[in-house]
Amino acid sequence: MLDVQLIATDMDHTLLTEAGELPPHFDQKLDALAAAGIQFAIASGRPLYTLKAIFPKHADQLVLISDNGGVIADRGKIVAKNLLPQSAIQQMVQTALAHTDVRPMICGINGAIAPTVDRQYDTVYREFYHNLDYLDDLTQWQGEADKVTLYLPNGDAERVFAEIIQPQFGDQFSAAVSGPVWIDIMPQNVNKGTAMAQIGKLRGIAPEHMMAFGDTFNDAQMLSFVKYGYLMANANPGMASYAHLHTGSNDEYGVVQVLDQVLAGKFDTRD
Repeated sequence: MLDVQLIATDMDHTLLTEAGELPPHFDQKLDALAAAGIQFAIASGRPLYTLKAIFPKHADQLVLISDNGGVIADRGKIVAKNLLPQSAIQQMVQTALAHTDVRPMICGINGAIAPTVDRQYDTVYREFYHNLDYLDDLTQWQGEADKVTLYLPNGDAERVFAEIIQPQFGDQFSAAVSGPVWIDIMPQNVNKGTAMAQIGKLRGIAPEHMMAFGDTFNDAQMLSFVKYGYLMANANPGMASYAHLHTGSNDEYGVVQVLDQVLAGKFDTRD
């Protein structure tokens, strides 16, 4: 008999539709999972304050893995906070600014900070970073940050990652492509997979009792860590080796398709 105790899902292009919406009546699905004794987790590159705003009724019942594991909250309490050194933040910012198609953003714990010249991207930024300020010179910023994110308006994140970011920062930090226009850089050994391991240790839940859903490279470690890793039908083709199970696309509510099977006790691990 299937014994799933912890289920985690990515947000963008996974749980959320391409219109940025949750599946219909998802609050009811969360209530049903809780009643069944299954802990639900959101594992996202989005910051904690944004995730709380998306789930106002359930934020204190969920595990929220924010900034790809930079900050982890378990039922309303922060249980892990992984910060970048100030010197590293400045190095990342300067590297980004040296390339005209790479726009840096410092992901502070309480809000994101972008260069004033990038206000033209405000609508895009605020979809993910609800608390956002601008600063003329990012190199003057001081504070706590767990991630530097790079926005690639030309959609060439995979190329820039391979040619610039991975060679320069890959040895000392966790860096990942999180979408066609996004690259995230976090402290070393910080990713959604290590976050799942931390929650598992806190809760006494082994990977064989975990399930996860994702679509792109910042989901890779999480999908590999859990026993039941699901790729969305709309997943990046390069993700094929990280999960052996598949579900429908985000617009087909693929996550909910599997959740319904779990709740009905009719879960089938055959792909």
